[in-house]
Amino acid sequence: MHKISIQEARKIILLSQKIPPIKEKGTSLNATLKAIQHLGYIQIDTISVIQRAHHHTLWNRNPSYKATHIDDLMTSKQVFEYWSHAAAYLPMEEYRYSLPRKKAFANGIEKHWHKCDDQLMTFVLNRIAEEGPLMAKDFDDKGKKTGEWQTKPTKKALVNLFMQGELMISHRNNFQKVYDLTERVLPKNIDVSLPNTREHTRFLILKYLKTNGIGKASEMIYLLKNIKSNVLNTLKEMMLSNELIQIEVKKELYYALPSSLNLLEKPLKRSTLKILSPFDNLLIQRKRTKELFNFDYLLECYVPALKRKFGYFVLPILWDGKLVARMDCKVDRKSAVLHIYNLTLESSLKKVDSFINALSKELAAFLVFNECKEIQLHTTNPINIKEQLHCEIKKLS
Repeated sequence: MHKISIQEARKIILLSQKIPPIKEKGTSLNATLKAIQHLGYIQIDTISVIQRAHHHTLWNRNPSYKATHIDDLMTSKQVFEYWSHAAAYLPMEEYRYSLPRKKAFANGIEKHWHKCDDQLMTFVLNRIAEEGPLMAKDFDDKGKKTGEWQTKPTKKALVNLFMQGELMISHRNNFQKVYDLTERVLPKNIDVSLPNTREHTRFLILKYLKTNGIGKASEMIYLLKNIKSNVLNTLKEMMLSNELIQIEVKKELYYALPSSLNLLEKPLKRSTLKILSPFDNLLIQRKRTKELFNFDYLLECYVPALKRKFGYFVLPILWDGKLVARMDCKVDRKSAVLHIYNLTLESSLKKVDSFINALSKELAAFLVFNECKEIQLHTTNPINIKEQLHCEIKKLS
């Protein structure tokens, strides 16, 4: 049993997450690919209040990231779209580990979100086979929209075929999915063998610990179905074979790879500040974020306006190895203005002057990333930092 401090635990986590980033060798596109390969997934989200989540998460791992990188990697078949805990870009080299879930959908072990209309699914599949890649709008669908999201019947068929692995997304056109037959999208050399239960479970455990540093069983199976007992049994086996160790942090037990302790000897760029996406891999599990970073975070865009505490689309801010603030932002694309509607500091943040200096430097890069020319600061909490930050922001104009 290894006992480490909360500060040491955070260091292991941040270095495992590669944030703040360390410069990679090679091209900027290659750095983006390495980030996806290391993290295992990048969550896709449609909200575009600022740059979309997948771009934002990758930019925080690769400061030279360009929004065209994902399209380039999809075209070169080095990444693919599927489901992790949510819709995501995944490294193509790990394609075979998506097969157990696809098989579960195809065999009815995991229930589709939409009721299967076999006749319609066959029709959709045949059209794509004959005509080539198609989008949902390419189907002349006069069927009645149903369900919570008011989805058309052919779109439901496309989603079902995609989830059970008969279709893949070859690319996106103006962010609209373009579907094609799986065999026409997959590279010729990709491993399509179905991993057995043990292989798949070990993959899930090892991938989680490599990218998150430390973890509980409950975190490894986050939003995944029918794998809890397999993960618990495999964790026991891996402990017995000394492939894993247990670490105690604040009286809580976590699993880790033995090599993770070596990260304590490496430097962490504490002076570098990062403005995070709500869907960043670092904090997607809110309970874990609260336990390990003492940061109680809720994305309030799904909360009625009158009940919001911090704002519609609040971005957590990482600095000095901690989550120290939250910033509600929106881009006005017509005027190229980045609005900061509210900046709230955590009560634990004491080095305010140093924080503001670091934030102003990152805002300069964040402005360019969001294709804006100006920042408008509206409110801050505490109020007495507004003028100081405003002066720093004016220097960016």
